[in-house]
Amino acid sequence: MEETYTIPLSSIIDEFQLETIFAPDNLADIKIGRSDVNRPGLKLSGFGKLFEHDRMQIIGRVEYEYLCSLEPEKRLESFLSLVTEHPVCIVFTTELPISEEQKEACRKNNVPLLRTKMLTSAFMAAVIAHLNVALAPRVTRHGVLVEVYGEGILMLGDSGVGKSETAIELVKRGHRLIADDAVEIKRVSATTLVGTAPEIIRHYVELRGIGIVDVRRLFGMGAVKITEKIDLVIELEQWVQGKMYDRFGLESEYTEILGINVPSITIPVRPGRNLAIIIEIAAMNSRQKKMGYNTAEEFNKRLMGQINGET
Repeated sequence: MEETYTIPLSSIIDEFQLETIFAPDNLADIKIGRSDVNRPGLKLSGFGKLFEHDRMQIIGRVEYEYLCSLEPEKRLESFLSLVTEHPVCIVFTTELPISEEQKEACRKNNVPLLRTKMLTSAFMAAVIAHLNVALAPRVTRHGVLVEVYGEGILMLGDSGVGKSETAIELVKRGHRLIADDAVEIKRVSATTLVGTAPEIIRHYVELRGIGIVDVRRLFGMGAVKITEKIDLVIELEQWVQGKMYDRFGLESEYTEILGINVPSITIPVRPGRNLAIIIEIAAMNSRQKKMGYNTAEEFNKRLMGQINGET
């Protein structure tokens, strides 16, 4: 069963600078575990079937104007139908006014009542994007994540194969380090993986014989990055004599991570090979493929055309 994650409501309040109209005593214990939010128009109008109280409830101008159209007694009754379901929180957008009756209803039912200056659509889009990342399924892989020419390259391989040394060489060549040794990978959408480093080892690299080095301090802020999308997986392995390695790149290989297939290649390692340059070429080739040009396929077409022409 897939593990689920939560985020404190207080962190959402801080992130989006929400005005706290009412905060219950247990605010620090309130967690959000859903990335989808809800506009409770149907609930306010009397249809409460399938209402999900664990979603953030967003009251925008449409819901506000509907409540204003009701008689005072009906207005309070409609709002109470929402509050008594004990939603995780209620957020008024666009700095809409909140009546004393609405505040008191939230106090009596211990429901956090918040407000933002943002427009409803903009606030919902920003909150959903934030929650998609914060609550995303995740896994930790032993490897190194670097950004090379805008491509997120995840290097995997056995300990001692040269991942960290290659990362340092890439940083010296102007690229950026995201994570060394442990890469936290999140699935933020059906097609996208992003990686980051555990906070305790962020910006650090372990080099055997030297120890731990702080890449940010040695090379500057431009040499590091907090997070990056994973575009290509490169498996580094010791060169095996007699093993057949792909020399044309016609066959596409993939590595499955969190249910998403990421393009991957295997690079054999042996003395004398400049891995940093090879990975730079791999990154540029990956970008070229995404832009619609596949060198291996183009070369194969030319080769087959020449063979067919000779025959």
